[in-house]
Amino acid sequence: MIDNKSGRTAMCPLPESCNVYGFTDWYKVGKHCVKYFNNYLNFTDAEFSCRAKAPGAHLVSVHSEEHNGLLLRIVKKFNPNDLRFWLGGFEFFETGKFSWTDGSFWGFQVWTRGEPSIYTSAEECVEMNWKEIGRWNDDDCYAKKNYMCAFKRNTILKPGSEKME
Repeated sequence: MIDNKSGRTAMCPLPESCNVYGFTDWYKVGKHCVKYFNNYLNFTDAEFSCRAKAPGAHLVSVHSEEHNGLLLRIVKKFNPNDLRFWLGGFEFFETGKFSWTDGSFWGFQVWTRGEPSIYTSAEECVEMNWKEIGRWNDDDCYAKKNYMCAFKRNTILKPGSEKME
């Protein structure tokens, strides 16, 4: 977005705060609440860290260009000097087929040119913002990166209630 008065690029707004009790520092992306963690972990440790952060949480899965852009806004806000972070995608046993850690359908992808490097045992986990901002790369799962977690908004119960939020 361009600021008409200065001619400079203005920061696009962050997504809305997640309106789930106890998770208001997370952001709404579609039906999910997401949060960026500036903490270098390998892919497996990042996934287990997400699972410990909220019920049903996993590394974030991406299902549209719009959601991909919202994740990019979040990481630009919290860590503009190091945009690389783990997504929840991984290659299934060197088959060239990718899956999400949350089990959702793999129906959207936006790879950096020349990626993924399929059929190599060294690069089986998916990151965002390697060479091209907003695009994906497969990398060594043992590499340590920041990460983003997500959980479905309707999976958290309000305290003292039987209703989902």
